[in-house]
Amino acid sequence: MRTRHFLMMLLLGNSSAWAEQTCDTQSYPMSTPVERFTDNGDGTLFDLEPDLTWMRCSLGQVWTGKTCSGTPATYTWKSAQEAADKLNREGGYANHHDWRVPQIAELASIVERQCSNPRINLALFPATPPVYFWTATTQRGPGMEAYAYAISFGADGPKHPSKEEMFNVRLVSGGAPKE
Repeated sequence: MRTRHFLMMLLLGNSSAWAEQTCDTQSYPMSTPVERFTDNGDGTLFDLEPDLTWMRCSLGQVWTGKTCSGTPATYTWKSAQEAADKLNREGGYANHHDWRVPQIAELASIVERQCSNPRINLALFPATPPVYFWTATTQRGPGMEAYAYAISFGADGPKHPSKEEMFNVRLVSGGAPKE
């Protein structure tokens, strides 16, 4: 069967709802195939193409050895950067001490174009909600300092909201941060 279906429970505020991920692999291959990643066995994945290590879970979730449990935390843009810095100061995670919020191109590299609800490979990044995640990429131009880019793993794609909005975060390690 070429089309895969995954069930996941999404927590929306204090209520819960069921959502079903659908992936169309009949028309095109997966854009983030499992083969592109090495499972490090510690809650992280090494992405062979951009030479980056990703946390499998969103900040606020815990890797159980098979999936991510708990509710992802939300952050302002600044508090997301501070959370990464704090994690690194307090010993890091999975033997990495250089965790950071990814740049927009880096986060976009794990968007699964063949799936929806969420647009991510759940075999690699389980329990990812179809919501916005911060990037470290800020909006450029006069008067735009208060805005940064976020990418939705839902249907909405990228946007450049106020840095004061609250979004989820997935951290990355390695590579040179590029704008």
